[in-house]
Amino acid sequence: MYDYNLVEERDVLCIDQKSFFASVSCIQKGLDPMTEKLAVVADTKRQGSVVLAATGPLKALGIKTGSRLFEIPHRNDIYIINPSMRKYLEVSIAISKIALQYIAPEDLHQYSIDEFFMDVTNSYHRFSSTVPSFCQKLQMEIKEATGINCSIGIGSNMLLSKIAMDIEAKHNDSLIAEWRYQDVPKKLWPIQPLSKFWGISRRTEAKLNKRGIFTVGDLAHYPHAYLKRDLGVIGIDLHLHANGIDQSRVRDKYKVMNPSICKSQILMRDYRYSEAKVVMRELIEDVASRVRGRNQLAKTIHFSFGYSDEGSISKQYTLEDPTNLEDNMYKVVERFADKLCDHHALFRTVSISLTQFIDEKDRQLNLFIDEYERKRNEKLAKTIDALHRKFGRGIVSKAVSYTEAGTKHGRLGLMAGHKM
Repeated sequence: MYDYNLVEERDVLCIDQKSFFASVSCIQKGLDPMTEKLAVVADTKRQGSVVLAATGPLKALGIKTGSRLFEIPHRNDIYIINPSMRKYLEVSIAISKIALQYIAPEDLHQYSIDEFFMDVTNSYHRFSSTVPSFCQKLQMEIKEATGINCSIGIGSNMLLSKIAMDIEAKHNDSLIAEWRYQDVPKKLWPIQPLSKFWGISRRTEAKLNKRGIFTVGDLAHYPHAYLKRDLGVIGIDLHLHANGIDQSRVRDKYKVMNPSICKSQILMRDYRYSEAKVVMRELIEDVASRVRGRNQLAKTIHFSFGYSDEGSISKQYTLEDPTNLEDNMYKVVERFADKLCDHHALFRTVSISLTQFIDEKDRQLNLFIDEYERKRNEKLAKTIDALHRKFGRGIVSKAVSYTEAGTKHGRLGLMAGHKM
């Protein structure tokens, strides 16, 4: 076990707005989010639309985030509404402003629209005698100003505050929980399954289970040299986190060094592999269009197919010649997916992301590629992009025809009923 006397002890809060989207929507309608059954749905006109949020009473009926509209019972006491992002942002900003009355801006980190971290080490004593009493004061102010209930995790670092909030605070009456270094053996190590632990996906959990690691305590006591050997740098991070150690500071803002363009889709039913590939193609068309809109080329492609039961396959590949053409991207994805995916399984999610961008003008000449054909294809693709912006996606399509000599030519097609 580590000597925690050698580790910095801070007072970090992780604050989560309970059922935020559903609560804000309830309050907008004059309803009580603690008693009313309400679901926020991406599009109330589509039966396959995803449930973005649900109040506690509706969750008790089995409807949760990720459920589908057609799964919600047809009852008079259940409200189903579309999201209002403007209102959600307004409430989120209002809550952040309340928090900023007690700390410097650099001591607040907005983790998501409904969750943020506060480092109150140097400020809480000005307003309360203890950190828990400060949290109660903050909860009351947020509730009075916005009507939103907050769960607050108190920790010696960001990791412990986050886990305290997720594992304990969300489920007790006060909605406040405090985890310190001395609580690690008693509170942190018993956690299982591992996917409940912040930062461990089901895929990583499966890898750890194969090594006989089923609880956070097992992970904490597993030789870190083996974790590093098998999982690389991530293995070291997992070992430290399992022991409650996190050296990151709220003031150390994360800088995006390699931004990405990504798109993912939760399928409205279980898809066969051939169907999932069609959706993947559509996602690739979207991200490729966005890259072209920036006059850039993407060098690295990362994709994943998620099975309907559990698990997924993913692959990252770096191109020798960066591209912004969907055909080039799809060929790479299809080649690896055909090898890696179980063609007899059913799929529920697909995703694609592009990274490592360069400007079109910085592309290096490749003697093995027909530059005329490539420029022609890029020009055609950008023309289609422009028509999509004008007439809507799906109106314009690219077709392929062949001459008697067998030469391939691209051409544009405009669906009937629309004039250019």
